[in-house]
Amino acid sequence: VGLTASVARDTVTGEMILEGGALVLADNGICCIDEFDKMDESDRTAIHEVMEQQTVSIAKAGITTTLNARTAVLAAANPAYGRYNVAATPQENINLPAALLSRFDLMWLILDTASAEGDIALAHHVLHVHREGRPPALSFTPIVSHELRAYIAHARSFHPFVPESLTEYIAGAYAEMRQDEIEQGEKAMGYTTARTLLSILRLSEALARLRWSSEVIEDDVNEALRLMKMSKVSLEDTLQDQGPKVDPITAVYMAIRDWADKEGTGEVPYERATALLISKGHSKDVLDACLDEYASLDVWLLDSQRNITFV
Repeated sequence: VGLTASVARDTVTGEMILEGGALVLADNGICCIDEFDKMDESDRTAIHEVMEQQTVSIAKAGITTTLNARTAVLAAANPAYGRYNVAATPQENINLPAALLSRFDLMWLILDTASAEGDIALAHHVLHVHREGRPPALSFTPIVSHELRAYIAHARSFHPFVPESLTEYIAGAYAEMRQDEIEQGEKAMGYTTARTLLSILRLSEALARLRWSSEVIEDDVNEALRLMKMSKVSLEDTLQDQGPKVDPITAVYMAIRDWADKEGTGEVPYERATALLISKGHSKDVLDACLDEYASLDVWLLDSQRNITFV
């Protein structure tokens, strides 16, 4: 049947019937697609409509209709020529059109790098499954499946909204992402378009659902921005022509200083610094270490609430 739908002749009645494909059957669920780079051209054209409008249009054998395909797409693809070339850019390695890649909220690069410890662990796992016919015992107690299904079902009953107070913050974060991509030029690791803004909103609303909340808060937006930032970092780490990387503490200091210069102020509240840096992929531990280090150098002063005042 394929990904979308097909028209076939019923073997009993001889009439033409419509059969839904994977995307249609996964309505209100998740569709997992392997070998995404090897899709037929017809399916690749149809999936544009699915990921943009959540529908599948059919016009075959006199049957014209539109089917719902309100599904999340989780896809896995292999690099061009079968092996990832770390000397080339991600755009050259991923043999998919930019218009299709821009429709995904997150893209992660998973490389098969040689590691003695990891390779031995994987070999032990495969040998155990081959010998025993079952996976080895876990080192933790997993969540019971029916409890997880109940949790997800309850979370899906919420329909979060973005309050007006967050609109300027989200718009500013989107504009900053666009500016960063312009500064990176050819080394940019993605395509920041208006669809990226919709991705931020979708991820923020999904995180609010996980909290069983009907309203998106700033922490949800920051976590959505962090996820998008880390997905790009997974691509950046493969570039060999990059110069020496800035250590995290220095990167945190530069981000705080740039924000203060942009706002024209010498004071940065701790909550604002935390929100700013979490959205850029840094942790609170790195922020606290940066605050203490640069306070000891008399670059800024910290009050009892760890608010920052530049000297």
